[in-house]
Amino acid sequence: MLVVYVSPFLRKDVYLFLDRLSRIEGVRVGLISTLEADRLPPQVGASISGYWRVSDLLDPAELVWAARGLSQRFGPIHRMFTEYELIQMSVAQARAELDIAGMSPSTLLNFRDKGVMKDRLAEAGVPCALHRRVETTEDAREFAAQVGYPLIVKPVAGVGAREIHQCDNEEEFEEVLESDPPSQNNPLQLEEFVQGEEHSLDTISVNGKAVWHSITRYLPSPLEVLRNPWMQWRIITPREIDVPEYDDIRRVGEQALSALGMESNISHLEWFRRPDGRVAVGEVGARPPGSRIFTALNWANDYDMYDAWIRLMTLNEFIPPSERKYAVGTAFLRGMGTGRVVDVHGLDSILREFGSILVETDLPYVGQVRANAHDGEGYLMVRHRETSVVEHAISEIVSRVRVEIG
Repeated sequence: MLVVYVSPFLRKDVYLFLDRLSRIEGVRVGLISTLEADRLPPQVGASISGYWRVSDLLDPAELVWAARGLSQRFGPIHRMFTEYELIQMSVAQARAELDIAGMSPSTLLNFRDKGVMKDRLAEAGVPCALHRRVETTEDAREFAAQVGYPLIVKPVAGVGAREIHQCDNEEEFEEVLESDPPSQNNPLQLEEFVQGEEHSLDTISVNGKAVWHSITRYLPSPLEVLRNPWMQWRIITPREIDVPEYDDIRRVGEQALSALGMESNISHLEWFRRPDGRVAVGEVGARPPGSRIFTALNWANDYDMYDAWIRLMTLNEFIPPSERKYAVGTAFLRGMGTGRVVDVHGLDSILREFGSILVETDLPYVGQVRANAHDGEGYLMVRHRETSVVEHAISEIVSRVRVEIG
């Protein structure tokens, strides 16, 4: 059977997804991307049966054309999907046109359009931030006057924290409206700024039923890190995820996924613990988590999550890990300023001290261009059976390692 994978960025995670897909008995892998065929990485070429290049992955008509071309060569298409959030809608529209099983465009809209998402969650009684989709500056100012500051402004179909603005006062809000005015063709999502500890709830659902989950905590929030370049970012996936402390978000998470129409997939739900203890849902993606969280789930469970997700999307089956064996933490190494890395301080002593619990690294190197993202120029990932040991290690790493930019 032919399974078509669609992705614009052929990076390490995609290599692993394609590799696992190629190992399923009876599957032939078709890939659609924008790269010239002779520029495909060797790791990709070894996993696929056929390739079709398109110029625009956001155009469903191009995806339909490419999928039909692959089908003519390799037979009927069994599944067609992507891990990349920005093209999920065009892939869903192509699936619908080709009558391929998978989440419909109307259901996927609940996950991709932030305004529709928050409306569905509110209608179902899911606790989340006050919000409004606006298409005029007048509506935007009216909402700001109602909710007050700080205020969050984001595109309705954005991805990640880089497209999100936190406006702490009217002057900052007006600057955003001037640089990116809302309109019918460019609606904006305005939201109450929820204060508290930020986490994610990553859930695997089969036929709409949540069958497995994990919790990750952000230290501090990605938006706060982007606004403050001097901050160093850590995330921790604790070993203890079934404790009473998380009973409320597990319940709210299942309620949110039901309201949005989750079928068979992994979901990435970002949520907050308010200072008074209540939870609030930020947003939900129907995709594997980023920021190395998906890799951390491998290490935490001694389990191949890449294979698990691919089999879920291809065969609609999932066998949960037998137990949660470890806590995992990732310390991201972020330099300040503009330019390139000129030195990395304190790394050698960290590698000596914590080498026994390091499981994955991506080390900054001299000459590397500074990244304009919250996950910085590199990272160190550690794991241990005791969550407190992991917390201490990632705290020490971000305190003692300094990436010098010049």
